[in-house]
Amino acid sequence: MDLKIRIRSYLTNLTLFKITLTTTMQRPHQGRTSKDWTKTIQNEWKLLQRDLPGSIYVRVYEDRIDLLRAAIVGPSGTPYHDGLFFFDVRFPPEYPRCPPKVYYHSGGLRLNPNLYESGKVCLSLLNTWWGSGCEKWSKSNSTMLQVLISIQGLVLNDKPYFNEPGYKNTVNTPVGEKHSMAYNQTAFVLSCKTMLYSLRNPPKHFETLVVHHFHERERAILDACSAYASGIIVGSSVRDGAKYACDKCFAGFKKSLDAHTELLAKELAKNRAQAPELKGDTPAADEIASTSLGQT
Repeated sequence: MDLKIRIRSYLTNLTLFKITLTTTMQRPHQGRTSKDWTKTIQNEWKLLQRDLPGSIYVRVYEDRIDLLRAAIVGPSGTPYHDGLFFFDVRFPPEYPRCPPKVYYHSGGLRLNPNLYESGKVCLSLLNTWWGSGCEKWSKSNSTMLQVLISIQGLVLNDKPYFNEPGYKNTVNTPVGEKHSMAYNQTAFVLSCKTMLYSLRNPPKHFETLVVHHFHERERAILDACSAYASGIIVGSSVRDGAKYACDKCFAGFKKSLDAHTELLAKELAKNRAQAPELKGDTPAADEIASTSLGQT
């Protein structure tokens, strides 16, 4: 079956990409694959169609079923909240005996210990990091859906500083928590830079998602920037009232955040001007369904 993407509008007025299945699925242009490989990919699409969370979006190459691109929304309560993070995925001919190959669109930024500037994603499930048992890829039980959910939940978490193995033994210690809060400050600024990059250079065929997502989240993003600049701890809500100590570290964070907030406000205003009326001018499902990712 060929795979195309259909857009579905939700009450939040945020346009979400979902998978819809149509007629003849083609194999990759290169590499030898089998009917079992094709069937496995078909099952992956069905699983994604059924269980993909509302905060993860997927698009596929209509004529290259071994490829897909995903956009993951940073979870609330983390320094990545409201951001969009893009990943390219390739299913090798050996799949599922080996895991999919995943590339992160970093924009040259290292905003998480598991996400490298080079695009490498360190995750046990991808066999790019150590692990044991169910942490590692299993040809019988592991799925693409698990990979996407793991990136969102385990990598883009509330205390990414402790993702570094050498720092795990400092969890819940005064020194460890201090370093973790400082890391979150840096991660949030880099997340803001990533937002700027996405607004200025949205990935091909994700332009509509970028416009609608940042139109929907504009106020929340700017309110968070303002709250964090006032001393509220990154990732916490204003109602929590928890604040940083006013030290040199915070002063440096505030200066950098203020500069990026100004840039973000300008880009978000441009984005708002581009956004169609969400209720009346949202692209019809059939218009989007006819567009699949082309070669890059």
